[in-house]
Amino acid sequence: MKMDFVDESALEAEEVPEGERGKIVLVGEPMGLFMAEEPGELEDVAHFSAAVAGAEYNVAVGLSRLGHTALYCTRLGDDPIGRRILKSMAENGVAADLVTVTDKASTGFMMKGSTAVGDPKIAYFRRGSAASQISTHDVDKLDLFGCDFLHVTGIFPAVSKSALEAVKRLMARAKALDMFVSFDPNLRPQLWPDEKEMVRTLNALAMEADLVLPGIHEGKILTKKETAAEIASFYHDRGVDSVIVKLGADGAYWSTGGESGTVPAFPVKRIVDTVGAGDGFAAGVLSAVAEGLSLSEAARRGTVIGSIQITHRGDNEGLPTRAELEAAVQAGIV
Repeated sequence: MKMDFVDESALEAEEVPEGERGKIVLVGEPMGLFMAEEPGELEDVAHFSAAVAGAEYNVAVGLSRLGHTALYCTRLGDDPIGRRILKSMAENGVAADLVTVTDKASTGFMMKGSTAVGDPKIAYFRRGSAASQISTHDVDKLDLFGCDFLHVTGIFPAVSKSALEAVKRLMARAKALDMFVSFDPNLRPQLWPDEKEMVRTLNALAMEADLVLPGIHEGKILTKKETAAEIASFYHDRGVDSVIVKLGADGAYWSTGGESGTVPAFPVKRIVDTVGAGDGFAAGVLSAVAEGLSLSEAARRGTVIGSIQITHRGDNEGLPTRAELEAAVQAGIV
């Protein structure tokens, strides 16, 4: 689906009636999250709090809190972590219509350390998980009626060969149904055999998308280009209509239809946890696109929500409701 981005000047878009919003499908692996309650090596921590994590899940939560219908496509084990995830989805308004539960494999989980500076240490326990065993047959059985958007990241395709093939099939089905496809590379080098295969595979997926959302450092790895404009041109030359490059503290660069520009980062008083910033950014961008805002406004909303998220601990706890988003915009700082 090719979106004609309109020139909207207001970041705080009026509430869009639910019936006029398209359903947004996300595919990925949600995991149990155990967060350390005190600093130290993970093997030395005595107390953890439990939550739910996963890049695509975070985006789904962010979209739901902004009033959009988010459907999460995944497989869960019939176990306590899987049931916790289903409860969390229900509590956050994320639709479970596309979730499959199996007793043949367990739900993955992760442990996250506590730190006052930089990114926390993370350990994953997801090999052979229920989600990693998703197949093209699972995707073929999905009812995508009424769905207008699909969001994919580069994480789930790296989990297993069957997950990669399932993602390819889902993107093909989405294109056949004229759904708008967005792709966030979300590089996880540790999940790939080598960088060459990661770059080749993720660029092939990106070329099937309408909108690509790389970070500046990710873009340099994927395209071998140095600037945001060059990264965007790389994808435009390969058929991608729209590109937003995340610039961290420098904001975001957007490019579509021969037009481009940069939006500044949203001011933050104190950074608490950087994990989830990119997912908050994606939720802001996708919600704005679904509401018909311009790509520049989508990038602006992305920077705001990304900034709000990093002022909270946890992967998605800070993702705002529409009222919280508008309050932050009015305040001009979070």
